[in-house]
Amino acid sequence: MPLEDYEIIHADSDKESAELAVSQVKSGNASSLMKGSIKTSILLKAVLDKEKGLRSGKLLSHILIAELRNKLFLVTDGGMNMYPDLNQKQNIIENAVRVAEKMGIKNPSVAPLCAVESVNPDMKATLDASILSKMNNRGQIKNCIVDGPLALDNAVSLEAAKHKKIVSPVAGNADILLVPDIEAGNIFGKSIIYFAHAKVGGIIAGASAPIILLSRADDEETKLNSICLAKIVS
Repeated sequence: MPLEDYEIIHADSDKESAELAVSQVKSGNASSLMKGSIKTSILLKAVLDKEKGLRSGKLLSHILIAELRNKLFLVTDGGMNMYPDLNQKQNIIENAVRVAEKMGIKNPSVAPLCAVESVNPDMKATLDASILSKMNNRGQIKNCIVDGPLALDNAVSLEAAKHKKIVSPVAGNADILLVPDIEAGNIFGKSIIYFAHAKVGGIIAGASAPIILLSRADDEETKLNSICLAKIVS
């Protein structure tokens, strides 16, 4: 469509721009919110406004969808929650499961990633992974299969899992890769983009509408993939 066919709403500041964009989504005039050149903090402040924002009562979390090895993987959370606790990790999984279902992935396999695939009391991520697995087993986390701790190799490679004698319904078959913290997720996400040249897209889930939160370095294809993803899950 020609640009003349779109309505352009003037704003005098980044803050007003964010507030106006959020109001358009909240009123139903737009289906999703997309970050432009303004600071992320300014946009999220408008999103999280208790009266005018896009709160849904759920935790907000970032989900990166990557096409690797002829399969789609959901990597979360490398862009929103810095050092999530057990309860937050549960919410992050639930957000990812809802997005996976919208993408047609039913009962997705979730791998809580750690440096090792055995429980180590000195490594908190392995303790969280084992608890999340038990919570799933007892029906506290629904509509998915959670098993961990798993290292990345045996989460995505059945051969690696067999070599390490790991028997798991998720090993080698993970759909959702739950990273332990934002640093691991950010490095992992950028590694698959810049080293593996994976096709990716990403959104913030958990709000009342999808939020496309892009890096300033993202290329046009990534931006388009993210818009399409937001359309699918909106």
